[in-house]
Amino acid sequence: MDLYIYSDESGVFDHLHNDTYVYGGLIFVSRDERDNYNRKYIGAERNIAKAYEHGMELKACAIKNKHKMKLFNATKDCIRFGAIVDEHAVEKNIYNHKLSKQRYLDYVYKIALKNAFIGMKNDSLIRFEDIRTLNIFVDEHTTATDGRYELRQSLIQEFKLGTHNQNYSTFFPPIFTNLKDVKLYYCNSSKNALVRASDIIANRLFYLEAHNIPIDEQRYLYIRRFP
Repeated sequence: MDLYIYSDESGVFDHLHNDTYVYGGLIFVSRDERDNYNRKYIGAERNIAKAYEHGMELKACAIKNKHKMKLFNATKDCIRFGAIVDEHAVEKNIYNHKLSKQRYLDYVYKIALKNAFIGMKNDSLIRFEDIRTLNIFVDEHTTATDGRYELRQSLIQEFKLGTHNQNYSTFFPPIFTNLKDVKLYYCNSSKNALVRASDIIANRLFYLEAHNIPIDEQRYLYIRRFP
């Protein structure tokens, strides 16, 4: 079994001017399921596109709240995941260097994914031993070019090789015992409907958190808070 993961982010990782940073996304357990939801989401976009300039990309930052909700609800039958970072609770020295910030966000991303995978297993959506490939699609603006190699290596370490704690006294084996590869793709959201859908999910989680609105318990919505 191959998994297909799409994600985007909302917010700015800068604790001096921001409170919250969010990842949001979708997980599909087959290519056919992915393709079916891709068509469904494009159809949902077409239903609201007439309210905007022809050809405009329907990103969360550019459309009305009522249309954001329609697009968010179009993903309600999908497996969704999120990471919510309380920026003021993060160790302040992490913000001192671009590299440490990116490594922390890579950590947040992979642990949020791991949390979702464990939730999927507990809900009998997958069996860990069946997973062969992770196909991960992210917005090309999310990670700087020089950080893309590190993100993939971090994902491979977590899900294929296993990790050690800081003093190397404990080894944590990977959850996917038969994983063959982690493929990471950087996408232009204007050409990828499911990255746009992930943008809508991330924006919705960001909005709820910013306004102290509890996130409703929803089927197959896996949220992990940080730190």
